[in-house]
Order: sequence, then structure tokens, then C-alpha cells
Amino acid sequence: MCEEHAAGTTDGAAGTDHAGAGGRMGRRGLLVTGAAAALTLGSVSFANAASADPGAGAGSSGTARTETRTVRGTLPPGAPDFVHLPVEVPCGVSELRVSYTYERPTVPAGTQGNALDIGLFDERGTALGGPGFRGWSGGARTEFFVRADDATPGYLRGPVRAGTWNIMLGPYTVAPEGLTYEVTITLTYGPTGTVPKPSYPPERAKGRGRSWYRGDCHLHTLHSDGKRTPAEVAALARAAGLDFMHSSDHNTSSAHRAWDGLWSDDLLILVGEEITTRNGHVLAISTDPGTWIDWRYRARDNRFGHYAREVRKAGGLVVPAHPHSTCIGCNWKFGFGDADAVEVWNGPWTADDEVSLADWDNSLVASARSGMAWTPAMGNSDAHKDPDAIGTPQTVVLADDLTRQAILAGIRAGHSYIAESAKVSLTFGATGGRAAHAGIGERLRVDKDDAVTVRLEVTGAPGCTAQFVTDQGTLYTAPLPESGSGTVEWTTTASYAAYVRAEVRHAPTVPGLPGAPAAFTNPVFLGEQPHN
Repeated sequence: MCEEHAAGTTDGAAGTDHAGAGGRMGRRGLLVTGAAAALTLGSVSFANAASADPGAGAGSSGTARTETRTVRGTLPPGAPDFVHLPVEVPCGVSELRVSYTYERPTVPAGTQGNALDIGLFDERGTALGGPGFRGWSGGARTEFFVRADDATPGYLRGPVRAGTWNIMLGPYTVAPEGLTYEVTITLTYGPTGTVPKPSYPPERAKGRGRSWYRGDCHLHTLHSDGKRTPAEVAALARAAGLDFMHSSDHNTSSAHRAWDGLWSDDLLILVGEEITTRNGHVLAISTDPGTWIDWRYRARDNRFGHYAREVRKAGGLVVPAHPHSTCIGCNWKFGFGDADAVEVWNGPWTADDEVSLADWDNSLVASARSGMAWTPAMGNSDAHKDPDAIGTPQTVVLADDLTRQAILAGIRAGHSYIAESAKVSLTFGATGGRAAHAGIGERLRVDKDDAVTVRLEVTGAPGCTAQFVTDQGTLYTAPLPESGSGTVEWTTTASYAAYVRAEVRHAPTVPGLPGAPAAFTNPVFLGEQPHN
């Protein structure tokens, strides 16, 4: 008799027709778990446990014995965000494998078609934030497997223990005629195997002491919907002149163990997650390796604050990503009260980045008026595949050294600027009063009528224009020399400008609209800080 909950850890964590289980609207119940509603289908059962005899798992030819079940069904329009398909896993299983397909009917223009995501929870359950998570691939792949010694990218290695597992279906969008799906589950019987000990990147690389370090904190691999291997991502990060990079695959921690042998003194590799909810995406930047943060909630569920705290408990930063993106589920609905920074620039500059920049600048006005904490800006590439350019853009951070803690401290403090590539460098600050000086992300404490000199030094931005932006808007503009290197100065007072930040922009390509930025900075605040 086997142990239903045998000891063993998962990686990263402390056909037969069976249509009746998932027929149209056939279900065990509609569950509300404190987050998004979930539909639970009927269970899929397999044979009794394999014999304890080590040889009993093999067929007559010596090959491993397998069993397969297939579930078919249709989800109607308006289906819940998540659909649980329970699978009763017996003892003696060495591998669980799942494949799925679904119909994609043609729909009229302006109508959403079918899109169905998939993932897996083990016998420990599907509770929000619970220990049962075993992987997520969204819509990036049509099949996956898990076993003790290996798993499909996006999924966690670990034993296939006896109990009720759940295949998690996520009907992202459903066509008017419904979403017809087919899921095939195959169990392989045999010895459990051993879970390899994961190897995680070190928290330190060889830095230059207190200096400016370049990084890209939004990168995808084949562990979610990216097409590049971790080795390819690391090589491209080095080629882009980056000092640090961050692995941020969607809704899974499986990539945390995938960087073994890819780090070295010249590249700090940080790991985390892009938490991809139905109401926006948020980067969990540099959480402790092996940490997984749940995403199964909407803004109306009032759960985001809890999971933002979970990110910080794991040592990470909370950074809403591409907040004004127009893709379904991408637009940020949770507010910025729990954010440590915000991704204002995402990939090649587009209209939604311009909106994000304006929205962020408006938040600086509110902070300058109230004295409340302000939210720094970041820029990242969100690179998935060729020809996405890693490091376009990148966040350039002033940090005490090239370590996890120092980089996160610099981002959190706003001691950073965003550049389109490693070719562009800025030095920006303000002086006034009795020879006082403040750099990016700092406050220059001067009397309101003291003269303040703002100075910007630029290299690597040919054909660009420099401008100084304040709480009143853009108050000073000057072209840079043809070489793209130059210095621009402007004099103001704290009574005239509550803060100043710098932008370096290319020439406009659309009449009446600003050109794309080559770089921009976080602000320097001027004057004494208002009382809350």
C-alpha cells in the first residue's frame, strides 16, 4: 500500500474517451475562493495503484506501463477565469503528461475568438497562494510533462504523488459559439526517481564599486511565451552591454533554476516573475529564488495588496508593467499604491508608452504637492524572441556595487534613468544654495527663491534635443550638437519648479507629436519637502 502523500519536494518549492467528465456545462460546481471564480469539472480517474513490486510498472516488453484518458467539453461565453479538471492520480506513477487542443472558429471583426491557457496543480490543492502549484504555460505550448527529475519548461520538477491533481484551464477569451476543448492525460508507472537540487544564480557579480549599472528587468525565455533559451538571453544581455538582467517569465518560477553555468563576473542574473493577471501585469523583480507568486485574481477581488506584500517578503520589488498597454488583460487596474516603481517604457517606443510617461509625470506632481512618497520610473525591453532587442530600453541604476541588494536599492530610490541602448549616457543633477547638489532621485533642499542650476550632460544621442520637464510641463528645450554629445544648463527656482527631470528625444516623425525618447531621467525635487 503506497503513501498518498509521500515525502519529496518539488523543484523551486520549500487514448480512452472520457467525455463525460468535461461535457458541455457538465460540472461539479462553481467555486469562489476569495479571488477569481473557478469552474470545477468532474474527476478523471485512472486504475488502482500499481503494485509495490518494482517490476510491476513495466509491460510485457519491458517498457513502462502507461494509461491515457481523454476529456472533451465546451465552455460557454462568460466562462469563469479558471476551470479545474481534477485528475485522480494513483500510487506508483513516475510521470504525468498532458496535451490539449481547442477549436478556433472564425469570428466577425471586433469579436474575440477562443484562447485557452493551461497549467497544473498537484495533490496539495489549488488554494490561492498555496503549495500545490506545479507549472503554467499559458497558451505557449500544447503539451507538457512533470516527473521527479525533469519537467517541461514552465513546470516544476518533483514526484508525481498519489492524490487529486488539477489541470488548470484558463479560458482567456471565448468565442460566441463557445470554446470546445480536448485534454489528454497520460500516466506512466514506475519508480519515482530523484529530484535534482536546483542551482540558483549568485547575488553578486564583479562590480565597479559605487557606479552606474545597466540592466534589463523584463525578459522572457521558453519557460513561458519566449522563444529564446536562457543561454541565448544571457548572451544577448552581454552583447547589449548590460551589467545585470532579470528573468521574468509569466506566472511561473521554473526558469529560476535554468541559469546554471550562464552567470559570471560580468553579468548579474536576477530571477523573479511576471505576474500576469486578467487586470494587468506586474513584475516581481528579484524575489528569492524558487518563489512563486499567484496571479489568479482581479482588481475587484481586493487581493493584489496581499500579493504585493508577498513579493516584498521574498525580497523583491513590485513593478507594474506596460500599464497602458492595449492588449486584453494588460491594462493596469490595481492602482499604484503598492508599487515600488513603474515600467514607463516597454520595448520599442509606442503611443501607450507616451501615455504611461504622461501618467507617471502626473503622479510626480501629486507627490511634489503632498510630500507623499513618489514612484520611480523604469524601462525594460520585454523581449521575447528575435528580433526583439534585449536592452532596448534599459534602466541605468546608481548602486553601491553590482549586487542584488544594491541594484534593488537603487531602483527603489529612483537613482536611475532609462536609455534606449548602452550607447546613450546621461549625467543629471541640480545645484543651488550653499553649493548644495542633488542627483537623480534626490531632493535639493534650498529656499524657494534661491537660484538653482540644472545641468545635463549627454553622450551618444546624435540628432536629439534635450529638454527639462517640471510640474508645469516642459520649460526649457535645447538641441544637442550633431555629435550627440553635449551639455545643457538651465536656471530656475524651487518656487517655479517643484521638480525637474530631463528628457532626450529624437526628432519627431509625426507632425504635432513628440519624437521618441533616447533617454529620460527620474526627477530631482527642489525645495523643502512639504509636510503630509
